[in-house]
Amino acid sequence: MSDATHFVFRDDPYAQSCEATVARADERGIVIDRTVFYPTGGGQPGDSGALVHAGGTIAIVEARKGETPDSVLHVPAPGAALPAPGTTVTATLDWERRHRHMRVHTCLHLLSAVLPYAVTGGQVSDGKGRLDFDIPEATLDKEKIAADLNRLIRENHAVGAEWITDVELAANPEMVKTMSVKPPAGSGRVRLIRVAGCDLQACGGTHVRATGEIGAVLVTKIEKKGRLNRRVAIQLA
Repeated sequence: MSDATHFVFRDDPYAQSCEATVARADERGIVIDRTVFYPTGGGQPGDSGALVHAGGTIAIVEARKGETPDSVLHVPAPGAALPAPGTTVTATLDWERRHRHMRVHTCLHLLSAVLPYAVTGGQVSDGKGRLDFDIPEATLDKEKIAADLNRLIRENHAVGAEWITDVELAANPEMVKTMSVKPPAGSGRVRLIRVAGCDLQACGGTHVRATGEIGAVLVTKIEKKGRLNRRVAIQLA
């Protein structure tokens, strides 16, 4: 059986479970033919949850990218019994954790719109996140940033995915905001996330349907990480 995995989360980030068949399972992890689990990448953590089958439940502590771009490794808890290839399973997310990732990730896109500088790094975490900006000597107003973010959240802008070709992306490099994380290219097309009226950028992560779903946020810290580097941290309130 092929290691190729259908990414259900890419078509529907709100899918919390799916039926799948085990392609292989070894000490590296479990590969199934379709999954709702987002694998670690692009600054977003891999999902956790469980694979449920007739013989029991396997706790999944992390999803990682497999050996090929179109496969996902589901890493089981230590000591878990591995399912045989061909086993039918139900892949089920820790949905509350994933949804917090989605809310934070979309908020970071808003942050990059509020602060229109080159992004040198970023990280989505459970209930919080941060972006690093390439900013010359400047004073950032934490309260103003928070107010601008929460205004965009309350305005409930629609969020959606669209696709362009690799050639179109190369002609529009401004769509790649994060200098440290390049979007996957080479397959012929690249996924964009549009926050209506606010932001458009290349991104492979999972997002909420509208900014209002993020809820209120706090700007918890602004740090100087270098001569031109300012780190802005946010947290779900």
